[in-house]
Amino acid sequence: MKNNNDTSSISFTAHYTGYVWHHFGLSDPRFATSRGRLYFALLRPFERLARCLIGSDIKTTLLQRHFLIDRELDKLIADDHDLQVLEIACGLSPRGHRFTRRHAGIRYVEADLPGMVARKRALLQQIGAPDARHGLVVCNILDRDTPDSLEAVIAREFDPAKPLVVITEGLVNYFDLATISSVWQRLAAALRAFPTGVYLTDIYPEVSGHRFAGAIRTANRSLRVASRSSFTLHFEDDGAMQAHFAGLGFGKVTVFNPDREHTAAPAARGGAIVRVVRAATGK
Repeated sequence: MKNNNDTSSISFTAHYTGYVWHHFGLSDPRFATSRGRLYFALLRPFERLARCLIGSDIKTTLLQRHFLIDRELDKLIADDHDLQVLEIACGLSPRGHRFTRRHAGIRYVEADLPGMVARKRALLQQIGAPDARHGLVVCNILDRDTPDSLEAVIAREFDPAKPLVVITEGLVNYFDLATISSVWQRLAAALRAFPTGVYLTDIYPEVSGHRFAGAIRTANRSLRVASRSSFTLHFEDDGAMQAHFAGLGFGKVTVFNPDREHTAAPAARGGAIVRVVRAATGK
């Protein structure tokens, strides 16, 4: 029977982003797939056009969000060397591999749907990555009361006496706001079981105030077609984003705009179209 909560149709983006990380030296070459290489080549002319029209492209936003999440995770590890990390919808992200090699004290668990978990597990075994500190599990954030639910994975995999960070990257805009807000509310409740709980995610907000709003909406529609999914923009501004997370049970919420942050990512000439949110809970 087909699981109605299976959203694996967005795997187009997993292949593409996996190749972007490799192309910019962020991952082992084996994280790059032939499909990812093909998508990367096919999108090149459209990205050149996007840079001309709106001063940015997909690669720029991917790097902006990735470097910002990495920066915040590094800060959290500096504060707690025995940090626990759960990266949901990990896809072909190299972050788990990089961070477990860089930080000896952390436990890092990657989670995704069954097909991607099988692919990622085989990949990590090829590069000799798996050990007791680097796990890989099946998780579907839309499930409730199953072994693969968000709550079940967190309860099973992590020590409630240690801090926990949950990461989603390139995920939340594939759901309407009501659906993903329900997940965020459940996540806030689960994180309150830990001495410190932090959620790091990227979000693509509404672009009504952006100087290239029309072109961005056109690109958004193209992504919907390419990924066979409904890519939906959330929130009118950063203040609305911050207030929304606070209303769902997160005590301290910070919204990072790449235009105002210093990372190794390239700048968007027309203004950043992605944000990174750091939302914390605590006992």
